[in-house]
Amino acid sequence: MNNPTIRAILADDERLMREQLRSRLKEVWPELDIVAEGKNGLEAVELTREHKPDIVFLDIRMPGLTGVEAAKQIAQLPEDDEWLVPEIVFITAYDQYAVEAFEQGVADYVLKPAERDRLQLTVARIKKRLAQRSAPNPDFSDSAPAPLQQLLHKLSGQMNPGGKPSYLQWIQASVGQAIQMIPVEEVLFFISDEKYTRVQTAQVEALIRKPIKELVDEIDPRLFWQIHRSTLVNVDAIASVTRDFRGRQIVSVRGHPGKLEVSRSYAGLFKGM
Repeated sequence: MNNPTIRAILADDERLMREQLRSRLKEVWPELDIVAEGKNGLEAVELTREHKPDIVFLDIRMPGLTGVEAAKQIAQLPEDDEWLVPEIVFITAYDQYAVEAFEQGVADYVLKPAERDRLQLTVARIKKRLAQRSAPNPDFSDSAPAPLQQLLHKLSGQMNPGGKPSYLQWIQASVGQAIQMIPVEEVLFFISDEKYTRVQTAQVEALIRKPIKELVDEIDPRLFWQIHRSTLVNVDAIASVTRDFRGRQIVSVRGHPGKLEVSRSYAGLFKGM
């Protein structure tokens, strides 16, 4: 049985860098199919939406949207478990801050200019992660990635050292006919449908109109993990993670009887399950 073709997108505002990386990738990963190339972050997001690749190579500094900003949007694109969040590989000439963050394992990096030895290591790590998550019951026991959003927030701060991130402390939400101010730390989870996002605490269930894809940039990623395109859960509220009869990971929440499903894109958060 033939292995499925791995598809990739390259995005870099420097044409020569795109050509050089494409050439190097052809040397170390000849079977990789580069389906499209973009010149900026906006193009990268749209090309990802169109082609649904397995991997996106993003220059970390690009006009329009930076690579980090593009990665945040790309992470919110998949609409179901048939389309997983692509592996993100950042292209950077700024290795001092980048390497520390990337070594967490949730994303990888290529230094400009792309060197064959380092690229081979990157390719090996990507192949391993792709193989893990394509398994029927992915085993992430030998890798411990931090949440992708947590890494992206950290990189944003390092790229803008003068701007300290400001996260939401309170949620203004509708409870019946009243508007209530809810401390974010009291929220057990946020879960969205087509029109509203449910804000669940141990005492109340409230509604807001802000979707998860916007909330994820406003909530401290150290306190809340995204476990599904429609769900953010308070890390301190996670009681346990089990598997259902389909092999899907299910989160039990302290102080609430409901169960939250973990989509395949976020299965690596709970390594060894």
